[in-house]
Amino acid sequence: MPLTTKDRLVRAAAELLVEGGRDALSTRAVSAAAGVQAPTLYRLFGDKDGLLDAVATYGFESYLAGKHALGETEDAVDDLRRGWDLHVEFGLSQPAFYLLMYGEPRVREARKEADAILRRIVGRIAEAGRLRVPVERAAQLVHATGMGVILSLIASPAEQRDLGLVTAAREHVIATITTDTAAADDSDVPSRAIALKAALDKDPGDALTPAERALLAEWLERVAR
Repeated sequence: MPLTTKDRLVRAAAELLVEGGRDALSTRAVSAAAGVQAPTLYRLFGDKDGLLDAVATYGFESYLAGKHALGETEDAVDDLRRGWDLHVEFGLSQPAFYLLMYGEPRVREARKEADAILRRIVGRIAEAGRLRVPVERAAQLVHATGMGVILSLIASPAEQRDLGLVTAAREHVIATITTDTAAADDSDVPSRAIALKAALDKDPGDALTPAERALLAEWLERVAR
């Protein structure tokens, strides 16, 4: 099936991004590479920001395909490790895409899906009683640490990169947010509170009213902290 004009423009922009970074993505260069007139680009994307959003979404499609291919195992902590490794591998192999996808404050729908996958994995760790901190905070710590490692390595010459940082940072953040085993005694109250909140978020049931669930969630978050 032949590519649409919009697809040709996105792929042309993606190739220019890989070859020359974001600075190569002028509307004139993209239009010329796709073999169309500049007004066509503006008609399809509105402006350059619209084009950048489309290119970032194109990059996320490849990234998310890899995420979904990982699947899930019975060990959510190991799934977090595998997801971390894939994230870092993508960032180092596609630095121009990564900087466009994650290096800007713009919020894109495709990134929301990637964030939701991370929160789901962390939520499964919580349900297993192995999370030390609330789900949202744990997900933020994992994302911020991973992104920091990738951006730091991207900024370094390839021959000077210490790839040992990838594993060291991964294991440090996992040790920070998880316990070795599920909470097995009454002393680990925060992990139990986190596990209960994760279970209620997954299946709230109808035993409590929405107001009661909100109040219980607030209490559990307080206990977790």
